[in-house]
Amino acid sequence: MRHPRPDGQDPYQEVLVSPRYLAGSNGTGEAGFAPVAHWPHHQFDDGPCQLLVTSPDQRVRIGWFGDDFELWKITAAQDALSAPRWTATSNHVTPAEIVAGLTTALAHDYANADPYKSNARFLTNPSYRRTDAMQPLLDAGWTRAHSAELGTIEIIAPDQYAGILIDNRRSRLEGEAVELWAGPPGWGTRAEVLFSARTPDHLIAATAAAMVDPTPVVRERHQLHRTMQHLVTLTPVNPTTDPLPAAPRAPRAPTPLDVRRTAVTQAVHRAARLPRTAADLRVLAARSRTGGWAQNRPNNPAPASWVRSPASPTPSRRSR
Repeated sequence: MRHPRPDGQDPYQEVLVSPRYLAGSNGTGEAGFAPVAHWPHHQFDDGPCQLLVTSPDQRVRIGWFGDDFELWKITAAQDALSAPRWTATSNHVTPAEIVAGLTTALAHDYANADPYKSNARFLTNPSYRRTDAMQPLLDAGWTRAHSAELGTIEIIAPDQYAGILIDNRRSRLEGEAVELWAGPPGWGTRAEVLFSARTPDHLIAATAAAMVDPTPVVRERHQLHRTMQHLVTLTPVNPTTDPLPAAPRAPRAPTPLDVRRTAVTQAVHRAARLPRTAADLRVLAARSRTGGWAQNRPNNPAPASWVRSPASPTPSRRSR
């Protein structure tokens, strides 16, 4: 049963949320898996990973950890048995529509890769300054922060609630080098996408482009964290203006309640036709004693409800 919120709004009402990077997760990974829906799927009943989607040669792996803080884990390797060349992870607050930017680019790279060569684009080395990786954010009006630590680059959104942090110090090749984030700090409010040092620039750029895409995403009101609602624009999703005609319904048998209501209605109608004053009642009684209204006034027949039934004659009056 749906319980309205104190403000009277339906918590299950679908709304369009903008900007999308503050929309949070809708609890499913459908949008993130949609670009690779044609790849092999592996579902697991036990273990933290609930769904694993791999490229046909298993070089690319996309894991969904439905109950963990680290919700997505995406890797790419030289071959099916090699250690991952790079890793991207995102947490449970990250909108799946942003992850879809990465999986779309991976699906495109894989479709255009030569199966007989190992130089697939999703395995290329990144540039040192990652200019291409940050370009979609700069094009969207994000600006560089001057407070970044030495050896790092930080770019912040105009609303100050999203950014990218690039660490060029390269302490470890497998370490986290790029972080896309959105939302105020907090377990239920901060979305994070982390890329290891050897993640190709164009894959980070594809994820960043999905992040700044102005197209709003659909959420139910209750899926938005209460502290985020004043930071976003919510527009109710309008119902279909031309719904399909409803199928004809077969007539149902009257229920006992229907029968009682009909009887009461008929009784009210009969009472409305009967005389209301005492004088009217005396006249009616006198006419019934002299043979009935219908016999004395043949040219002005009474309503059927006023005529005495022949089967129930009026009893004769006794004299004392």
